[in-house]
Amino acid sequence: MELNSNQIQEIIPHRYPFLLVDKIIQCVPGQKAVGIKCVTANEMHFMGHFPKKHVMPGVLILEALAQTGAVAILSEEENKGKIALFGGVKQARFRRQVVPGDVLTLSCEIITRKGPIGIGKAVALLEGKSAVTAELTFAIEEKS
Repeated sequence: MELNSNQIQEIIPHRYPFLLVDKIIQCVPGQKAVGIKCVTANEMHFMGHFPKKHVMPGVLILEALAQTGAVAILSEEENKGKIALFGGVKQARFRRQVVPGDVLTLSCEIITRKGPIGIGKAVALLEGKSAVTAELTFAIEEKS
């Protein structure tokens, strides 16, 4: 299943300026999602990171990966209308700088689940090469 930005917003609560996934190109509910992030110089974080050498902050790439994983987990029928919160990040590795003009392919595969807690294996690719990898822990809960 493919999703545009409006459809993504029906699944996860993130909005501008914090919605960091532009499109989902593949989604198997509860198992895996693959998304696209088109990086542009118009993004607010580039005003200060860094003014003379724009580099997308690694934590925002991790957040984009988490949002991709959230689409996978919250697309499951029993999780619709819930939210997925960060529980932790392990083994994060930053291998390439991400700059305006880059297109990231974001992938998050759910590898472990126990009740509302789970772990996703996340990879951000830049031109087919690994830019960021991490293991993301999440917790699913009801929206307030």
